[in-house]
Amino acid sequence: MRRFLLLTPLAVLLATVVVMLATEYVVARPSHRTKDVAYVAASAPDFDKERHILDVYSPKKAAPNGVGYPVVLFIHGGSWTSGNKNIYTFIGRRLAKQGVVAVLINYRLAPTVHVPEQAADCARALAWTVNNIKQYGGDPARVFVMGHSAGGGLAALLATDNELLVRNGLPENPVRGAIMNDPAGLDMYSYLKEMKYEGDAQYKVPFGNDPSVWKEMSPIYKIKPGLPPFIFYIGGETYPSISGSSGRFRDRLKATEQPAPYTIIPGRHHVPMVLQLYWQHNIIYQGLLKLVGAGLK
Repeated sequence: MRRFLLLTPLAVLLATVVVMLATEYVVARPSHRTKDVAYVAASAPDFDKERHILDVYSPKKAAPNGVGYPVVLFIHGGSWTSGNKNIYTFIGRRLAKQGVVAVLINYRLAPTVHVPEQAADCARALAWTVNNIKQYGGDPARVFVMGHSAGGGLAALLATDNELLVRNGLPENPVRGAIMNDPAGLDMYSYLKEMKYEGDAQYKVPFGNDPSVWKEMSPIYKIKPGLPPFIFYIGGETYPSISGSSGRFRDRLKATEQPAPYTIIPGRHHVPMVLQLYWQHNIIYQGLLKLVGAGLK
């Protein structure tokens, strides 16, 4: 199968996660979960009580440095049309167990909104995190973003698009690094112009029909000197469009003299790239903890 994104039925992902949740209580003991915190004011005209919420996972022990733990904001995938933070509780638990405050967010989905509104939601969640994470044990000066699939593309926008952040309450970009887990949407402008694969028209549901929007929502065109560090983890058996756009993104970063560690994980398909985060000593966590300055426990 050569399609672009997560075309494996969501039921497969959900079934796997159910098995994982059976042992979550063991993982949960060193962490505390604060559920369903609104990151958009309820008085806002576009407030969505189901999608404008996030969870915070904090280590139960106070940070030994007296300042706070590093923070990772995780954005879920789902082809911009599906997904929920509650599927990924294992990521929040694993990060908190290893000395990271994790913020897992929901955002509005297509077709109710399009990707520009989704990017704005993610930026508002980031602003909430910077302004509030200290009370959850996190250090607002060490905030990182992470995403899988469509969430990877949205996370890359947060790391590269300062104007997006300014429009949503962040006069300076607080992102200190970005972890790309099999990211999709890094170059939707080229992808939707080419329309190489069967079924590609479905991605016009979240992105619309305007090529200028495709380009504006493609972080590859926002690469410039001085960006925060990126690290990439790509499945060896992922969709060609994901590996291709990720490679081009990495090359453009290198052209600005920005190192971009790029790890291909042999044999991994798209969905297992996120499911492997259930295991604490996974290679992705090893790189993440090094980037954010946390130690394995």
